[in-house]
Amino acid sequence: MALAADEMGGRLVETPHGRPLAPPSRGATNAWALAQATRDPYVILISIYIFAPYFVTRVVGDPVAGQAMIASAHKWGGWFVMLTAPLLGAMVDRLGPRKPGLALVVAAMTGLLCALWFSPPLGAIGGGYALPFPVMMVIFGALTVMISYHEMLHNALLIPAAGMAGTPRASGLALAGGNFMSVLMLISVLFAFALPGKVHWAWLPSAPLFGLDRALGEPERLTAVIVGVTLALGALPLFLFVPDMRRSGLSIAAAFRAGAGDLAALVRGARGHRDPLIFLGARMIYTDGLTGILIFGGLYAAGAMHWATLQMIGYGIVLSIAAVIGGLLAGWLDMRIGPKLAVKLELALLIVMQTLTLGMARDRILFQPYVGPPLWKGAMFTTLPEIVFLGIGCIIAITVTAAYASSRTLLTRVAPEGKTGIFFGLYVLSGTATMWLGPLLVQIATSRWHTQAAGMAPIVGMLAVGLGALFLVRGGGRVAS
Repeated sequence: MALAADEMGGRLVETPHGRPLAPPSRGATNAWALAQATRDPYVILISIYIFAPYFVTRVVGDPVAGQAMIASAHKWGGWFVMLTAPLLGAMVDRLGPRKPGLALVVAAMTGLLCALWFSPPLGAIGGGYALPFPVMMVIFGALTVMISYHEMLHNALLIPAAGMAGTPRASGLALAGGNFMSVLMLISVLFAFALPGKVHWAWLPSAPLFGLDRALGEPERLTAVIVGVTLALGALPLFLFVPDMRRSGLSIAAAFRAGAGDLAALVRGARGHRDPLIFLGARMIYTDGLTGILIFGGLYAAGAMHWATLQMIGYGIVLSIAAVIGGLLAGWLDMRIGPKLAVKLELALLIVMQTLTLGMARDRILFQPYVGPPLWKGAMFTTLPEIVFLGIGCIIAITVTAAYASSRTLLTRVAPEGKTGIFFGLYVLSGTATMWLGPLLVQIATSRWHTQAAGMAPIVGMLAVGLGALFLVRGGGRVAS
């Protein structure tokens, strides 16, 4: 065991199997936050608002079949992460440095995202080489694995980058920055590719920039490349400025054996780690609900409100701006009332709002039929159901972001000192081990009742079960600065 300087008055805390670290600095904190800020557009632009809806509607050509294919890829990726993430976290703790593994993950994600360019619409002529569907599913599954590994290795650098006292600020700043970066990228896509040729403003190009062809899906495909390159560039300051753990001197084989021993000891000593394990179990359930919102929320909005790409980009911009508030709000709540109570409040509000979305459609408001004229003339959001749906979506965006940020802070409060790497490995496991369950329940409910709303109902149930389990967790209150 070695001692590392903590930000709280220079106090020294134990870090596992390493040598002294440099004290955290504001530059290191900002670099750590930037790495997530440039990673999160993958979720916003690729998984929710642009590429995934494009893939299921235009590449597959059948939203139901496309949704099933993406769900299957997430399922297999989740199973792989379930089997590997805890041991990988334990090995990293034993080896020491986190950055080499993170660099490999960033390189892999960049390459996989750029490969999504080879996905022209079904039946398109002149779209270039098209990857076969099995290869596309492998890419989606691999991205599920890589984003989980990125989260684990990146989170394992949180305390070295920010110190224990700085974790709420860094966590909230990273999530707020991710949504801010996503807004910038969505706006860029909107004005560079979506609006040109559809609205005639003097300062707007008459056609998509770079000669991109909408009929060939080139704006959506290029978006994946842009997200990949941004991810790589945003990680560079982390590698330059965030202090890493020193190398322990163990070989990979020795670290594997020692890490496996650490995990076995953790399981044997589970009674002594009651609270973090109960929290991780609760998070495994409610994060399935959060993940379901991210995976299917955009598809549900497009289907229920009959929105096309232009409306979905606008929807994404508005919700991403709202989500910035969620990241900042989480840091404030964590410090004022403690992260455990913050997560409870965030989940309770999210359950209410997500239930309300089930009663929304283009001709329905909160389960009541609605018939009315447009409120104004415009390119998007012109009817009352659309406005109400947009408002509910903003609250959901705030609470989902806040719940993610507060959950990460809560783990640092309940995890035993010196085992953050192992518990962040389990943290990733709790968020991905049952990733297949949410898509499976959504698929079963949709097939049984043949409506998107019924298919989204299990998400509310998972949030409620996870919230109930949090009441069994002790600790997690506010820490005096």
